[in-house]
Amino acid sequence: MDIEQFRKAGYQAIDRICDYYYSLQGKPVASQVEPGYLRKALPPSVPTVGEDFQVIADDYQKLILPGLTHWQHPSFFAYFPTACTFEGILGELYATSASNPGFNWSASPACTELEAIVTDWAAKLLGLDAAFYNSSEVGGGVVQTTASDSVLVAVVAARARYLSQHPEVSMEELVIYTTTQTHSLGKKAGLVLGLSVRALEVSFQDNFGLRGEALRKALEEDGAVGRKPFVLIATVGSTSSGAVDYLEEIGQAVASYPFLWLHVDAAWAGVSMACPEYREPCQLTAVNKYADSFCTNFHKWGLINFDSSFMWVRQRQNLINALDITPEFLRTKHGDAGTVIDYRNWHLGLGRRFRSLKAWFVLRSYGVEGFQKYIRDTVKHNEAFAKLISESAQFALVVPPFLALTVFRLEPRSLPKDKLNELNRAFYSRLSARSDIALTQTDLNGTFCIRLAVGAARTTEEDITRAYAIMCDEAAVTLKEWDESS
Repeated sequence: MDIEQFRKAGYQAIDRICDYYYSLQGKPVASQVEPGYLRKALPPSVPTVGEDFQVIADDYQKLILPGLTHWQHPSFFAYFPTACTFEGILGELYATSASNPGFNWSASPACTELEAIVTDWAAKLLGLDAAFYNSSEVGGGVVQTTASDSVLVAVVAARARYLSQHPEVSMEELVIYTTTQTHSLGKKAGLVLGLSVRALEVSFQDNFGLRGEALRKALEEDGAVGRKPFVLIATVGSTSSGAVDYLEEIGQAVASYPFLWLHVDAAWAGVSMACPEYREPCQLTAVNKYADSFCTNFHKWGLINFDSSFMWVRQRQNLINALDITPEFLRTKHGDAGTVIDYRNWHLGLGRRFRSLKAWFVLRSYGVEGFQKYIRDTVKHNEAFAKLISESAQFALVVPPFLALTVFRLEPRSLPKDKLNELNRAFYSRLSARSDIALTQTDLNGTFCIRLAVGAARTTEEDITRAYAIMCDEAAVTLKEWDESS
């Protein structure tokens, strides 16, 4: 493909992307294909002779689009939202047009410098303390791929810090602390690093947030038997329930155990702190006071296309000490002088994508006011849904709604409590079989329930009302079938 052929194909691609978004609302939310559909449609090996690009582009429309689940659909309420803005698409396009591995400043100065700037912008947008700014030259921010990578990097840095302070401790004695509601990223970090993980129990009475007293008790128990907890992965906005750990209490407990690294995972909820009214529910004051590291995914509820997990650390040297390996071929004048950031020492890989460009495009295009409006609109939509649930005679909230997440279940007063999980599994089975809405299930300490997370930029109040109507219809059928089978 030459430049002019690329120009023509590019125009067509933009036209087709626009057509896709114009038609999005009329599409099924979830893909309707069967497993293995694509292997049946494609040849078993690379073609011997190169194909005409128009044929390839048409096959994308014919073969790939039907296999997509449309996360930007106005009726997508599963998991958490995944951002996809036109500004982000264009940022990705520009970033890939001049591919740079970005492992040090010299690889392309703009890649490093823009990342340092936009992570500072984002820190200010969210209200993070100046200690987390790159401009502080002590702490700083970096764009990781996902919150799982952010956690893994934090655990690696925490482990290195702990072992440097306690060289007599063996790896087998180390323990990662999570809670029973922490995202699976905590267990995965332990699996990858070969470290023990202890999940501290959280209760319904505390809205599934970890209390300081529970942390103190665990620290005392492990200390008594020679186990060495070195990092706690705390949560602001858990996946299952939107739970927020009691960070002020946790911080006070950690003050007595200064070797314990506090990482705060706010993968979904953290971006809401762009709105001052949500900073207290997300415990920003405690984050600023106690956290060693903090992350939130702008590629979820933050308008920046995947992958864009922003991570900040209070002491950047902890990352560098844990991850710096500099062979001769990577040495540079500026790196040796310490006058630039070499981001390869802030994450697990060497090369990295120019992720900051799409963040720059999006944040400049929306501005603080536009970003806040998007967050507030989605919270408003969720509040409308939660109100419908709370006023219903057949549904019930399982936990208080948090920001743009509602967790609920079908709960007719006539049915014994011990039958509700079975009923709700049948109810969810009906919902998940539909193509016009997407939700997810969860389990909260033995209570089976259903999650609705609002976040698609095109979701309106009408979509919320329609979603509730679908649930009422499916609930009626589920209850009828239940009665007939009883």
